[in-house]
Amino acid sequence: MSDSKMLPLLLIERGSLPKCVLLPGDPARAAAIASRLEGSQELAHNREYRTFVGDHDGIRIGVVSTGVGASGAAVAFEEAIMAGAGTLIRVGTTGSLQDAVKTGDLIVATAAVRNDGVAGQLLPVEFPAAANLNVSDSLIEAARSRQARFHCGVVGTVGAFYKGQLDLGLDWMSQAGALSVEMECATLFVIAALRSVRAGAILAVDGDARKASGGEYNPHREVVRRAVSLEIDIALEATRLLAKQDES
Repeated sequence: MSDSKMLPLLLIERGSLPKCVLLPGDPARAAAIASRLEGSQELAHNREYRTFVGDHDGIRIGVVSTGVGASGAAVAFEEAIMAGAGTLIRVGTTGSLQDAVKTGDLIVATAAVRNDGVAGQLLPVEFPAAANLNVSDSLIEAARSRQARFHCGVVGTVGAFYKGQLDLGLDWMSQAGALSVEMECATLFVIAALRSVRAGAILAVDGDARKASGGEYNPHREVVRRAVSLEIDIALEATRLLAKQDES
């Protein structure tokens, strides 16, 4: 394999990924998704990036972990596209910004607040970070088919996980109706637009972001594990629905 064909961070070859790629943050979640695929194969594991391919209902699917945060995730998004991805679905977690959005709920992110620290270096702030309508619709249809408790709407994407002396903007995002806060969606949506591919996101709510600074954040509860398992099922079903649409 020549160096010119090898992508430098994912350590996979250009053209080695199928059209649809699922993008969890956690490398362990990438392995969990791969375990549900037929004939799954790990292509590479470098740093936080773990890459698998396999089949689901006859559809070839890729899985790439992106790590935590926009900068590292942007590398995974860009190189996944270089490797052949045309549909990218984030399968992640998020902290609630609304009382009605409970731990264990799911969110289909239709757009994201661009406070990630990366998207502003790629496209002007006037350009929105919006999910692809077909991808979002497929996630919604799959969630409904499983009778999941889920919400649809705008999420906030921020660059910092722990608060410093400056305001992270959680209050104004909450007041404006943002459902939750996370760290990668805006980056994904902007890169997808820039590279002319489609993207969407489904997120499991792992706590209330407004209370996290008080020590109440614990993403390792059983209710969160169940939500993550359910969102994986929904993301896989969405890939089947998208493939069916593409065929027609």
